[in-house]
Amino acid sequence: MSQDTPRRDFVREMVAEDVASGKFGRTICTRFPPEPNGYPHIGHAKSICLNFGVAKEFGGRVHLRFDDTNPFTEDIKYVEAIKRDVEWLGFTWDAEYYASDYFEQLYDFAILLIKKGTAYVDSETEEEIREHRGTVTSAGTPSTFRDRSVDENLDLLARMKAGEFPDGAHVLRAKIDLAHPNMIMRDPLLIRIRHATHYRRGDAWCIYPLYDYAHGLSDAMEGITHSLCTLEFKDNKDIYDWLVREAGFEKPPEQTEFARLVLDYTVVSKRKLLKLVNDGHVTGWDDPRLHTIAGIRRRGVTPEAIRDFCESIGVARKTARTELATYEHAVRNDLNMRVPRVLCVVKPLKVVITNYPEGQVEELDASYYPHDVPLTGSRQVPFSRELWVDRDDFMEDPPKKFYRLSVGREVRLRYGYFITCQEVIKDAAGEVVELRCTYDPATHGGNAPDGRKVQGTIHWVSAAHAIDCELRLYDKLFSIADPEDVPEGQDFTSVLNPHSLTVVQGAKVEPSVGADAVGSRYQFERTGYFISDPDSKPGALVFNRTVTLRDSWAKESGKS
Repeated sequence: MSQDTPRRDFVREMVAEDVASGKFGRTICTRFPPEPNGYPHIGHAKSICLNFGVAKEFGGRVHLRFDDTNPFTEDIKYVEAIKRDVEWLGFTWDAEYYASDYFEQLYDFAILLIKKGTAYVDSETEEEIREHRGTVTSAGTPSTFRDRSVDENLDLLARMKAGEFPDGAHVLRAKIDLAHPNMIMRDPLLIRIRHATHYRRGDAWCIYPLYDYAHGLSDAMEGITHSLCTLEFKDNKDIYDWLVREAGFEKPPEQTEFARLVLDYTVVSKRKLLKLVNDGHVTGWDDPRLHTIAGIRRRGVTPEAIRDFCESIGVARKTARTELATYEHAVRNDLNMRVPRVLCVVKPLKVVITNYPEGQVEELDASYYPHDVPLTGSRQVPFSRELWVDRDDFMEDPPKKFYRLSVGREVRLRYGYFITCQEVIKDAAGEVVELRCTYDPATHGGNAPDGRKVQGTIHWVSAAHAIDCELRLYDKLFSIADPEDVPEGQDFTSVLNPHSLTVVQGAKVEPSVGADAVGSRYQFERTGYFISDPDSKPGALVFNRTVTLRDSWAKESGKS
């Protein structure tokens, strides 16, 4: 299903009803509000597709807003990465906002809440506040500072803003209900002191709003109609609604939660991703083993595949794990219909065609696309006396159903001729280093005029014309499907897959790719889908494997 014809889900049904009833009295408006403290990941992609998709479908607007209220963790490089990734996914926002631009308004709202008697400055320590909040079975106890006068609270808030107090000396809290069944509603913290330089506001502020305080009010100020978020924010809905109501907004935004994307063999927690990056378990935020959007892009996945994947898994109310096979199926289906086929030998073994004229080179016509792909195009592939074939395509003592090269057996060379292995050459250690074969000149193009059939077709490249390249073969990053499910006392990094990357040096690829731009995608026939990596240089090409040709996960899990 394409992006233009999205599947109906409970979110879209709700929005359709709101549009029909004129519930908000204004244009539908959604938002994508990331915190710029890391790179976006596959989970964000689902939220991006939903928020931008709903806005487009209902003729509305979508805002990109950076929830930048923590000066310790946020950086302009993350802002730039987020914008780059949203655009790469194929979306354009109608307006760009920053929560840090609302600090003045949020301060004014704090004054309003204090004057209404629904907020106060608390001077308890963090530990005391936590202890006095109570438990799920017992009510909290009021802070000794809960009944400060309005004037005292206003004075303390102004002095907090002026930088008079150190970090942790005071916080602004909402005054709600210390017996509320939702623990978040037990006088939640709204504003805290943080003497730190903000990447946008510099040192202008030393008090910073917490997420729950800034988020709902930012939505309300922007005129958001539908605040679509994942289920972990369900308990935050009460404080969201309370704040926008106390601030006096009419027809406030409506928060609706949907199930986040949980993909097997993957972590999307920014804290965990940051640990993987900072501790050197991966090469960076764009490591192709990560399911960050930057890593996905560098691995060769297309934005169309990501959008189709997000569409295929749908929008649900209940979280469920998504198998990696489902993700790879979407990637494979997309690439199969768009990328050219070329020849690459992963583990080269020399073949000498003894009856082929020495010094002769002919150009064979090779199609880029099979008959079932609605794209056309071909190239000339050089053929000569000495070739490289894949070592896995030869066995000295083959089993019964091995249909590739062995002594005395005839096979077809892709786009070329029938060849028959006559002799095996070994080195002093007994390793096979060369195959001597003969070819049938009458089988040009891969068909025999006498009608004889061969059961095996193998790929090859001309030894004199092939380009050396490096292949980076990526596997799942973790050894178990749920990296959160580790034995007690162990860190999630204890289940990293030690074989998540295999680097193959000395592979041989056909010369047609030599001048292609970095980022070109291919199907290496019988091997997998690949993309040329930014590390590539003329004469030293590097290719990342995007996905194998077939689903390897079903086999591992016992599925067919």
